[in-house]
Amino acid sequence: MLEQSDNQAPAGAQALFRGLAVIEAVAQGARSLADISAAIGCTRSTTHRLIAALVQAGYLRALGGNSGGYQLGPRLIELGYKARAQMPLAKLAHPHLERLSHATQDTVHLGVREAGDVLYIEKLPGSRGLEMRSRIGLRMPLAMTGIGKSLMLDLQEAEWLALYQQGRQQRAAQRETADVPSWEVFRDRMRDYASGGFSLDLEDNELGIRCVAAPIRDAGGQIVAALSVASAVPYMPEARLYELRPEVIACAAVISAELGWRP
Repeated sequence: MLEQSDNQAPAGAQALFRGLAVIEAVAQGARSLADISAAIGCTRSTTHRLIAALVQAGYLRALGGNSGGYQLGPRLIELGYKARAQMPLAKLAHPHLERLSHATQDTVHLGVREAGDVLYIEKLPGSRGLEMRSRIGLRMPLAMTGIGKSLMLDLQEAEWLALYQQGRQQRAAQRETADVPSWEVFRDRMRDYASGGFSLDLEDNELGIRCVAAPIRDAGGQIVAALSVASAVPYMPEARLYELRPEVIACAAVISAELGWRP
C-alpha cells in the first residue's frame, strides 16, 4: 500500500505519506523501530528519521525504560478532539443522544461505517456506573455490533455474508470470547432487523452487554450513521430491548430529519 502511494505521489509528498504510514503503524500496535520499519516497508535508517521528526512535532512519544519503543503523541490527541468537535454529525446529534441517555440511564453510542468496521464517534456513559470497552475512536467489526448491523440494513444479503465472514475472521484472530451466531441465524436476524428498521446486539460484541440500535439517514435516504442504547444484561433483558426500540428509532429519526431526511 505504501509503495503504491509512493509511486503515485509527487516526490515531495513521499515523506508525508511515509510519515502518515508510521503513525498508522503505531496506531495499529507497532512499537519498536524494527516493527514500525517492517510495517511501512522502509529501511531502519529511513524509519528512524521519520520517527525522530514525528516525536519532535509531538505526533509520537518515545517511551523510556528498558523496553523503549514509541506510542501516539499528545498532538494527535489534540487533533482528534478537534476533528470530533468539527464533525457536523456528532455536534448535531449530541443533544438528542444526551436526552436519550438521560431517559434510559444507559450508555448511548453514535457510530459511522469505516470499510468493514463501525467507528465510534460519540459515547455518553449511562448513570449506572457500568464499564464497557467501547470508546470514541474504537473500531469494531460491523457484523458483530448493534450499531454495525444498523449500518448494514440496506445492503444486499451477499454483502451481509461478506461482512459476517470478515467479522468472524477478525474475532477468531483476536481470540474473542463472545459467541458468534451461525450464518443462518445471523441472516434471519438481519432480515427481521431490516424489515423493522432496527438491530440488536445480543452479547455478540461483548459478553454481558446488550444493545438496541437504529440507523440515521441523510437527505437522500442513505444510512450515514447509527446510534444505540447499551447496558449490562441485568439491566437489559430481551424484553427491555424491545421496549426501548421505539424510543431508539424515534431518536434516530429526529437526527435524520435534521440531516434533511423525510420518510
